Parts: sequence; structure tokens; C-alpha cells
Amino acid sequence: METVEMNSVSLKRPRSEDDVANADEIKRQKTSEKSKTGNDSEQNIKTVTEPDKSLLEDTKNEIMPREESEEQEDEELEDSDEDGDPESFADMMKHGLTESDVGITKFVSSHKGFSGILKERYSDFVVHEIGKDGRVSHLDDFSVPVDDEDPSEETFTVLSDEDKQRLEELQLLKNKETSVAIEVLEDTKEKRTVIHQAVKALFPGLETKTEDRDGKKYIIAYHAAGKKALANPRKHSWPKSRGSYCHFVLYKENKDTMDAINVLSKFLRVKPNIFSYMGTKDKRAITVQEIAVLRITAQRLAHLNKCLMNFKLGNFSYKNHPLKLGELQGNHFTVVLRNITGTDDQIEQAMHSLREIGFINYYGMQRFGTTAVPTYQIGRAILQNNWNEVMDLILKPRPGAEKGYLVKCREEWAKTKDPAAALKKLPVKRCVEGQLLRGLLKYGMKNIISAFGIIPRNNRLMYIHSYQSYVWNNMVSKRIEEYGLRAVPGDLTLKGATAVHIEEGDVDKYTIHDVVMPLPGFDVIYPKHKIGEAYKEMLVADNLDINNMRHKIRDYSLSGAYRKIIIRPQNVSWEVVAYDDPRIPLFTTDLDKLEGKPLPVLPTDGKFRALKMEFSLPPSTYATMAIREVLKMDTSIKNQTQLNTTWLR
Repeated sequence: METVEMNSVSLKRPRSEDDVANADEIKRQKTSEKSKTGNDSEQNIKTVTEPDKSLLEDTKNEIMPREESEEQEDEELEDSDEDGDPESFADMMKHGLTESDVGITKFVSSHKGFSGILKERYSDFVVHEIGKDGRVSHLDDFSVPVDDEDPSEETFTVLSDEDKQRLEELQLLKNKETSVAIEVLEDTKEKRTVIHQAVKALFPGLETKTEDRDGKKYIIAYHAAGKKALANPRKHSWPKSRGSYCHFVLYKENKDTMDAINVLSKFLRVKPNIFSYMGTKDKRAITVQEIAVLRITAQRLAHLNKCLMNFKLGNFSYKNHPLKLGELQGNHFTVVLRNITGTDDQIEQAMHSLREIGFINYYGMQRFGTTAVPTYQIGRAILQNNWNEVMDLILKPRPGAEKGYLVKCREEWAKTKDPAAALKKLPVKRCVEGQLLRGLLKYGMKNIISAFGIIPRNNRLMYIHSYQSYVWNNMVSKRIEEYGLRAVPGDLTLKGATAVHIEEGDVDKYTIHDVVMPLPGFDVIYPKHKIGEAYKEMLVADNLDINNMRHKIRDYSLSGAYRKIIIRPQNVSWEVVAYDDPRIPLFTTDLDKLEGKPLPVLPTDGKFRALKMEFSLPPSTYATMAIREVLKMDTSIKNQTQLNTTWLR
């Protein structure tokens, strides 16, 4: 589970006297940006009800493949609905969540906050994955490992687009054809060999043979082993001396990991589940991470660099193992906050505090969804075994930011309670609403549990994890309010993987950085002071029994976990830079370096100032919560829009 946040946010505070002097200059820059780009209303915001997939813990690395036509239609509909009027969006977001709604209320530092814009450009937020060996992933090598077994470069160009289309339909069993015949126009053994290699390399699961027909040579492609061949690339064609998995570094811009893998699988004509990774990275950022894929050559992967936008693949190697979700040590962030208003002293105090003390390890706002129905409410209803409430929360009409087709679907549901009629209003079938409606259509209104089970397991579990996060945030705020930033008797700390209580006589051996607090579950213990009772009281108010967190459906039984309450980032550095043009990048990326692009030339005394900071965080922590501590502001979409935030590209 990763820490990359999806949206661009103008992190503005209510104006203080110190801010007024900067207000006109900031306003002028925003006006200038609008006139230069011609786009003052673009919002890059997802408003479907499922929570961000990057926020899931302790789940399998699953990607659900879809029919390509449905996928393309869904993407077009989503893209076409993302732009809107800023004022109407701000009005709609009045129904959204603020930080205090999900228990985020405290700060640990004493400095005075200041304003800044986060993700004015998605390239202002760069994430490099840190592997389990502590190595930071970088894209710095496009070369392909030399391998005599690899087909020639001609393999990728010998087939016509029409041939590729017919072969793909054969491979995916999309028509009744049992074979495809490709005429060999230049009949030489070498040419036939290249065509044989091309079909087998580009369309796993197909075999080939040569036939004479009316005096002409044809390469006949056919299925080797029916449907199973697509899911299991041919084993016999892979050299025994080569590792079964090709590991590579994926550099991507403004695309989340799931979407990226679906695109790669479509171009490679394989199923997405042959890819593995250590963690997902979200959309609105530049991210660099390691991916592994089963029995696809580095040569084929490198060829994609010629035809993919916003992706680059490199640093190829062959290994005998896939990657596993959660194996990473964390992520290294490079973040630019533009239009900062803080004085040099304020910035120094804020960054020193971040480096020396850290920040409260809250679950960030995207954990709880962006619509008027928070994901934790659905999770609470699941734990209460209140399935009518689960169905109602997902499908009922709601105020706030929603796509038009979802609004129509909800209205139809409220009017008719007919899953078939509501489904007809919903062209995007892969969203949670569509999946639940299909389930109700299949299993009936009296079997909501089975209908809900059609939703992918990852999404279902994210709802209950959201409720755990909601409880944890609230309890940590109470703990800090009650006892401050010191370890006290009755707190919990970890001895290896086991939680133990801090005793009176040992309290001086520990600091606040040693203290953990539990996410509620059947396999955790609770603090032995007031906060232990506060857990029980909160769950009782939600009609849940803290001593009975097992659910009759095993998937929804919560074992619980422990989480540090304060995180101190590593490798913290920062600098303040001046700039005039908001469109100019303020640092170079891996791709810039590979392409030989020079460092941006910045003025010594520009009109605007930006804070460029770098830091490393462990898994399951949120970069926005670190930035929140520096700026001392509310990171919720609702708060930013009410402060007249402009959402920029």
C-alpha cells in the first residue's frame, strides 16, 4: 500500500495578516497560468465510490481483466466526464469530508503554518520505490540483455496490422475460426522462419505450421491448447537457462499502476495476472517502480517504448521469482510546493521539525473516498452484518460530486429498486455500483451477501479497512490530546512482532517514536489507560463488540494490526527555489537525465518561491500527512474548494 495521492491540491490556509502581502502576487500568477494554458477548469478527480486500490493492505496482488471493448468504453466515458466548472465543483464538494470528519485533528510541531500549492503539475510529485534490499528504483538503462534465444528485430514488423488483428481474435477465441492463414509473399526459408517466430512471440498460446495451397506457401496459426494457453504462456519456448521472470523498472507519468499494467497486457496480448509488483502507485505523479512479468522477453518489453505514451521501461534482468505485494521498504519522494508564502524562518522550523520529530501517522483523506458517503460507513455496515444498509449506502442517491451516469443510475434505483433498470443507466459496468447491480440481478434482492461478493475481493476488503483506519485516526488524536508526545505507562510498543504494554518502571526507556496503537481486531491488545476504554466506547457506539471482531463470513473477520503513531521520515532535505514561469519544471527526472535534458535554469530572484523537499517513508504511510504537518493545513478536497482553491493541471 502506497503513499502517492491522486489529485492536485492548492494547499491554502485562511488568510492571516502575514499572508495578505503575498495574496495579490499569487493571484497574478494564477491568472497568468490560466491565460497561458487556456485551461482554467480541468479537474483530475475520480468520483466513483470505490476507494483507491493503492490503499489496500494484506491482500493478494489481483488485477481483474476485462473485455477490451468494455475497457475502452469505460476509459472514454471516464475521461470525458472529468472536466467541469470549478465553481460548481466547489459547490458540490460542500458535501465531502474534512479531516476532522475522519479523526485527523492534531499536529506535533509548534511552527506557524503557511500556504503552498501541491501538485500544480503532476511532475511536481515524484515517487521512487525502495526495494526490500534498500535500493531506490531508478530508470537509468534502456539496454536489453544479450540473448541468442531472442528473435530478430524483424519479428516485430513482419506481420501486417490486418494479420495481427486476425491473430489476436484467434488467440482470444473471439470468433469461430480455428486457424489463421498468412500468405508468405517472399517465399524463402528465412522469411518463413521469421513469420513463425513472430506469431509465437507476439501471440502466446498459438502454434504454427507451413502448408502448400494452390502452389503458394502459407503459415497456418492455430491454438495449441485451447483457452488454457492464453493464461499459461508456452513453457517449451522459454530457455531453461533463463530466469522465468523478466524484471524491469516502469517509469510512468500521470497513470496509476493498475491502468499501466492493463495497457501493457493489452499491447503484449497477455492477461494482466502474469505481472507482479511490490506496491501500487497512483495516477497524478511521476513514479518509478519495479515490475516482474512471467515469460515475456526484455526484447518484447523494450519494443513497447516505441509505441507507448507516458511510459518507459528499462533496467531489464531475468530472475527466477516474481515480486510480492508488500516486499518493499517504502518510497522516496521528491515534492515541490509552489507559491509558498512562509518566511525562511518558518520554512526552516517546519522542515527541522519534520526531520527531528516527524508527523502523526494518520491515514490520509483518500483512504475514505471523495463522495458524500464515506467508505468507512460501508465498512461499518459490513461489520454490523447489516447488508440492506450496505446495499443502500452504495446505491442510494447522494449529494456532491458524481458523474452524470451515476446520478441517473442512483435515481433509477431509488425510484424502482430494479437492478436491471438501474444497470441500463450505467454504461461503465466495472464500477462498484455496476458490479453490485449485476450481483443483485444474478442472485436476487434476498441474497445481498452473494451479490456483494461479485465485487472483487480487494475492493470489498478496502471498505472494512477504511473503518479500521477511521477508528485508528480518532483514537490517535485522543491519545495525543490526553498524553502529548511522550510515552506513558499503559502505552503499547513492539518487541519483535509482539505488542507489549509499557510498565511504570520502564517508561523512561521509551519515546513517542516507540509507541504503537492497534487497528481493532480479534488478535490485538489495547492500551491500559483511558484510550483502551475509548476504543470500546467508540465501537459500542457503532453497535460493534470489540471483544468479538470475528465475522460469520471469514473474509470480513478483522485480526487487527499495530501502527506507529509518529513517523520520522528518513533522508530529509529541502531547498527554496525562485521561479517566474509556473510551467517550467524545477528539477530533472530519470527520463530527463536519460534523454540528456539540462537542469532547468532558474532566476536568482524570481517572482515566486517554491519549496522543494525530499524524504523517504515506510510502506503504509501517507506523504500528504507529512506535507500537512509542514504547512499546517487541512488536506481535504472540501476544505480546499471552500477556500476558493483552483484545481490546476
